[in-house]
Order: sequence, then structure tokens, then C-alpha cells
Amino acid sequence: MSVETQSDLHGLQEAARAVAITLSKMRDYARPGMSTQELDEYGYQLLQSFGASPAPKKDYNFPGYTCISVNEEICHGIPSAEKILQEGGLVNIDVSAERNGFYGDNGCSFILGEDLQQLSPLVEASREILHLAISRIKSGVRIADIGGFIEMEARKRGFRVIRNLCGHGIGRRLHESPKEIPCFRDRLNRGRFRKNSVIALETFISTGGKYACETSDGWTMIAEGGGFVAQHEHTLIVTDGEPIILTKENGI
Repeated sequence: MSVETQSDLHGLQEAARAVAITLSKMRDYARPGMSTQELDEYGYQLLQSFGASPAPKKDYNFPGYTCISVNEEICHGIPSAEKILQEGGLVNIDVSAERNGFYGDNGCSFILGEDLQQLSPLVEASREILHLAISRIKSGVRIADIGGFIEMEARKRGFRVIRNLCGHGIGRRLHESPKEIPCFRDRLNRGRFRKNSVIALETFISTGGKYACETSDGWTMIAEGGGFVAQHEHTLIVTDGEPIILTKENGI
């Protein structure tokens, strides 16, 4: 999507605000002993309070309102009454929603309580690399260069990136052009960021495998070869200078 009017900007800001505040409050609400279904239902109530519809369910008939992934799960984790959050668990919440025809997308990984699995460096790397990458995005920059930067920064910290999960364009739909904004230098990707375009930039930083594969539930992704993955995501508007971070209200 290209932002052409003040109405476009306002619609995107309101959708982004809904997902950002929902994500922040879900993260604060999560506690050991809670099921991911309970956390998901809390998120749904928050989205409803903003007049927003959960995008995974609306667009793809996902069996949940938000995606909640735990420990070795990378993304698209299905909320369940049987999946109980544990002290020290690595949790990822991805909130995307539609409001009045505009979409926002926001995600983060965090450690619940004490860092029993020593994963704080992974989580911090994902968050930090996302913001470093955001600072390099402007109109005319090659998408492949940002992917290469993300991978280089991950390697500096002793990690890998997941190569088959990507950021994407967003705006009037959850997934728009550019279809893929990878976390590595894809030399076949000749696209460039365009002024006023709207994107969801994501990091997928891994302690082990480089590729994600689907589990038997048909949704949840884990790393081939094992390991943990941290993800962070913001919705942005590309400009001639620093991008506008629409989802900055969540504080990640």
C-alpha cells in the first residue's frame, strides 16, 4: 500500500495503535500457569475494544485470534487450553488486525519471568537488530541490502537467521507487495523500498536451524534441526529519511 492521503495515514495509525497496545497488554498479562488460550481470549477482548478484527482469523481462518508460540515454536502457534505457560519460557506473541479497512501487524518474543534457559541474548539480539535495520530503511534502499544487514548482525552475535520466513508489505490487506522482505541477502530480490509504502519488518533470529518447517497441526512452525528463534516486528511507513514506526506504542 502507498499512503496517499491524510485519511490513509489516520486509518493506518488507528489499526497499528490497536495491535500495538494489544500486544503490550498481552505481554504484561501473561503469567506462568496461564493457558495460551486464556491469553489469546484476553487479546481478542482488547482488539474488540478498538473495533478491530483479528487478521489471522479474518483472512486465513486461523484457529485463534492471535498467534502465540512457545519455546521451540517460531510462529503461528495455535492458542490452546492445554498449552500452559511456564516460568522461564520463551514466548512469542504476534498480533495483526484489521480496523476500518486498514491493517496493522506487530510481534515480539520475550522471556516469561526468570531466564531459566539463558535466552536473553537471543531475545535482545532480535529486538536490537530490528531497530538497527529500521534505521537503515528509506526510499530507494534495496530490500536485499536490509536482509544482508540483518543476517550480518545476527552472525556478529553468534546467531543465524531463518531464511524462509519474511517481512512483507501491508496496508489494505495483511500481506501485500513487497511479498517478501527476507532476513538474508536474497540476490534474486531486486526490489527497493518505495516512499510512502507500508511494510511489516520482521527479524527471525535463531540459535540453530536456518529453515522453518510446519508441524502436524498445519500452522505452527519450528526450526529444522532444532533450536530457539526470537522474532520482533513493527509496521512502518517508508520515507526519504527515517521510517515512521506505526506500532511504536508497544515499547519494543
